[in-house]
Amino acid sequence: MKLPGAHEPVNPEKTMELLRSRMRQRGELPGFSKVVNAIIGAMRGDDVEFNMTKTVLQDPALTQKVLRLANSAMYAVFGQGINTVSKAVIVLGTEAIGHLALGLKLIDGLSAISPDSVVAREEMEKAIFAGHIARHVASSAGTRDAEEAAVCAMLHSLGRMLVTFYLFERWQQIQERCAETGISEEQAAHQVLGLGLDEIGGQTARQWGLPANVVHTMRDVPPAQVDEPLEHNDWLGAVSTLSSRCAGAFSKKHVLPGKALEPLAHDYAQMLGLEMPQVLAALESAQKSITEENAGIMQPRKHNEIERVMESSARKQVDATLILTCGISDMRGALHSASLNQLLTMALETVYQGLGISRAIAFLRNPEQAQYAARIWFGESVQDILPRLVFGDAYQPDVFHAALANDKMIFVENAQHPDFISKLPRWWREALPSVRSFMVLPLTLNQQPIGFIYGDWGSSASVAKIEESQAVLLNELRMLIGHAVDQRRQMELSWARKML
Repeated sequence: MKLPGAHEPVNPEKTMELLRSRMRQRGELPGFSKVVNAIIGAMRGDDVEFNMTKTVLQDPALTQKVLRLANSAMYAVFGQGINTVSKAVIVLGTEAIGHLALGLKLIDGLSAISPDSVVAREEMEKAIFAGHIARHVASSAGTRDAEEAAVCAMLHSLGRMLVTFYLFERWQQIQERCAETGISEEQAAHQVLGLGLDEIGGQTARQWGLPANVVHTMRDVPPAQVDEPLEHNDWLGAVSTLSSRCAGAFSKKHVLPGKALEPLAHDYAQMLGLEMPQVLAALESAQKSITEENAGIMQPRKHNEIERVMESSARKQVDATLILTCGISDMRGALHSASLNQLLTMALETVYQGLGISRAIAFLRNPEQAQYAARIWFGESVQDILPRLVFGDAYQPDVFHAALANDKMIFVENAQHPDFISKLPRWWREALPSVRSFMVLPLTLNQQPIGFIYGDWGSSASVAKIEESQAVLLNELRMLIGHAVDQRRQMELSWARKML
């Protein structure tokens, strides 16, 4: 056996080339890069709340996880039930949702690659537990960045996860070298890989385009005495390191967690701006509260009714009444605090999810231009046809103007029927020629149309239906929007009178 230090140096570039090669062979987290770009783009866009909602809704699994987090005990102060991603974004904030989405998508992607690896599973569970611990510690510190801390802690050990998933034989060598020589895991990693696990995680994260603050925390921060509060990113690095070490201590069956936690709490409390008892209380709270429902992402679990609805692959068995009722409840709860755009987004999401439609589009009237135009939307290929989704507000004998003039919802079961073609406007036939079933839900104020919600079931040949109970709920939804518009106009008039 060669003595420690007698090993030939390993070229770190060759290690990274091997890692990238394995990732290409086994699949570089299918779809992850695309989702990362979409989430980061949503966080930086103009209409960040709507863009983030739209991005999350593109992934049903991510949708239900965001909703589960928003309804967890940590956010109970915001109310009993959050049923729409739109309201979750308002409550949690776009950055928290963005960081959560990045973390969950990465964890899901990695877990899908090596589902049968015991070591990979253990590393994944430790990463998830670390995120849970960080959330509790950050909450104890009174920081508003609890979800950002949770994601940073989850991804703190990205290098370890990548090596266990893609370079398992090298991981075994690292563990053997630690056992044989008594050196640290980081020292063994340098001998076997030519670079540290933190460096592997950081390089890969930068390649994927993860936010700089997340990359900055992918390093081990040793405990130290500090004279003044840490900068935000350094604080995230410290809480991520503490959380990862605590998760590791919990995973060791032969170590009593309490004995391992006290020195860790003592070492990091001052760096985090906390007292040692506060850190211990947060760690104990995290240990007690971690359950299958709020942290066992790797474990099969019993789905609640909302999750079952969200995960319906064909969306044909959707319990529309439940989703519509929950969405309306969200709108009613946000009626006095949310902006009109936020309420309209909630309404559109509720219709989109509840009716299982292919696309939902909110058209708003512009009196100055004497036209209706699509403003926000969810679903298939709307961006491509957006320039065509405009028409004049002067009455025409078609199904859309009929719905607006009569202030009643219209549902068209078969728009392709020869007898119905004459009732369809040219702009609709040109933009959506293959649609079979659609609905028009007018939005009015004092019996004057201000816009409408349009939804269709794409080119599906199956018969779409709207039950009477669902129609009642849709009517309530549009009445809420009208009430909100009236309420805000009255406030504007009152403010204008005060200014005179």
